[in-house]
Amino acid sequence: MKAVIQCGGMGTRLRPFTSVLPKPLMPIGARPVLELLLKWLRRNGIEEVYITTGYLGHLIRSVCGDGSQWNLKIRYTQEMEPLGTIGPLSLIRDELTEPFIVLNGDVLTDLSLSRFTAAHRKHKDPVTIATANRLIKMDFGVIDEVDDAVQVFREKPTLSHLVSMGIYCMNPDVLKFIPSGIPFGFDDLMLQMMQQGTVVHVYKHEGLWLDIGRVDDFQNAQAISWEEQSASIEVAAAAA
Repeated sequence: MKAVIQCGGMGTRLRPFTSVLPKPLMPIGARPVLELLLKWLRRNGIEEVYITTGYLGHLIRSVCGDGSQWNLKIRYTQEMEPLGTIGPLSLIRDELTEPFIVLNGDVLTDLSLSRFTAAHRKHKDPVTIATANRLIKMDFGVIDEVDDAVQVFREKPTLSHLVSMGIYCMNPDVLKFIPSGIPFGFDDLMLQMMQQGTVVHVYKHEGLWLDIGRVDDFQNAQAISWEEQSASIEVAAAAA
């Protein structure tokens, strides 16, 4: 199975650091996020990777090269203008002839791709979204009302939401929804698919997931020994 890593964004949530480094090259300990991500893909059996680049893409190419140092085959695309979070797939639509993985270049996780893709193959629909539960602390008093009368008032509650991890398993037929040459986000894709009655599935992951584009997650990632984490994931996978 091929994987597509989306690395074209400008990393605005991590400025000023991303003024000189693209977000996928931000360091986690001694390693860039993208290296940890590529090693995770390889441990999960992925051998062929496309990296979509835009902002500071030449630095990503310099660090990752052809991928041979990780026993991977890496190819690149270059966005002349930003194409959004899912639009870059239009640049390689002829290469994606089998089910494939799409993921953001700023995620770290212990998700089992074999279990994720097996869940996707159980149905015939184009997209499965890897999801996780996140607790979100509200900074406001939250009001439930009926006919302008307060029914419930909660002061700065913590709410639980099922959120996208930025990892997707897709079938090639999803590409018919994605236009060429214009910005197109994953939200645009979801809107089009749901308007046409296409079912989108979720896979619920209960393990580790960090979105490095968020400052809190970036800081939390620094406290994890990723070499030890990798070893424990491999042992668990072998036992399964």
